[in-house]
Formats: sequence, structure tokens, C-alpha cells
Amino acid sequence: MEIILAIVVASAVIFFGALISMGNERQRKAIDGLREQVTLWAIQDLKIKYEMLAVKVKIEDPVEWLRSLLSNYYGQSQTIRIIEKFENPIALVCDVGSNNLKIILTPCSPANIRQIARSKKSRISEYDFRNPLLSLPRNAINHEFSALNNSITFNAELPIVWKELTGNLLIGSDSLWMYEI
Repeated sequence: MEIILAIVVASAVIFFGALISMGNERQRKAIDGLREQVTLWAIQDLKIKYEMLAVKVKIEDPVEWLRSLLSNYYGQSQTIRIIEKFENPIALVCDVGSNNLKIILTPCSPANIRQIARSKKSRISEYDFRNPLLSLPRNAINHEFSALNNSITFNAELPIVWKELTGNLLIGSDSLWMYEI
């Protein structure tokens, strides 16, 4: 009789443990669904706020905007002078600061530049061989400017500034890469 009672008690404990476990799993799924809905709502809210800000974006002086961007990066006020523009791949070569540091600004990431440099000879013939992007050393110091490390309106400001400075539209890029040469 004691064995039957022990089996019944053990079975009841296992049964109630299984019921609690199933209830916890159901709650976990409900909380995960709620978390996903809150995340989607937050993203949509940020998109609405961004669109409201993007409409108001006006850049009076693109060179000043660029100077401000570089001053924030270097941690001190910088002067900037655009030296040369290249078309294919598109790039700006600039003098920065009083120590004549030269930088290249481009929407091309290091992976894109390596891909262009490795492409077949017939394909390279369409690119400008004087372009300093095609002769960058592999260990060149680079930095990506984007909305993640700048202002929330960076993605709206960058195309305006790029169009003013180069005369070309910036399509399909939300980042500006800087290479120190």
C-alpha cells in the first residue's frame, strides 16, 4: 500500500510539474510576441520621427558640415580644403588641419574598393587609374560615418552635402567612408 501511495504522489508531482512547465512555455511565447510587437512599434515610431526631421533638413554650407563632421571625429576643430574630385569610383581628396593630413571621402566601403581593384582588367578600364582609392594600402586607416555614430538626420544630410560637393547623386549608400592617406 505504501508503494502505491508513493507512486501516486510521485506521479502527481510529475503531472503538476508538467502542467507548470507548459504554462510557463505559453507565457514565454506570449511575452516574446509582445516584445516583438513593441519592437515593431518602436521602429515605426522612430521612422515617423525621422521622416518629420528629414523634411526640415537644410544644409547651408556643405564644407562647414564636413568640417564639423571631421572636427567631431578628431576631437578638435579642424580646417578642411577639398583638393580634388574623382568620378569613378567617386571620391573627394581633402586636406585636413594644419598638419596637412590628406583624407579621401567616399561612399565606397573597403570591401567595395577591394572588389573593384580585384575585378578583371577589362572591367578596371572603366575606372580612373589616377584615383587614389584604387591604390590604397591594405592597412589604410579608415572610418565609417553613419547615422549610428552621428546625428539621427545624417542619412538625410549626407545626400544633400554629397550632391553639393561632387555634383553627383548619392544613391544606395547611408555611409561616408574616410581613408587617411
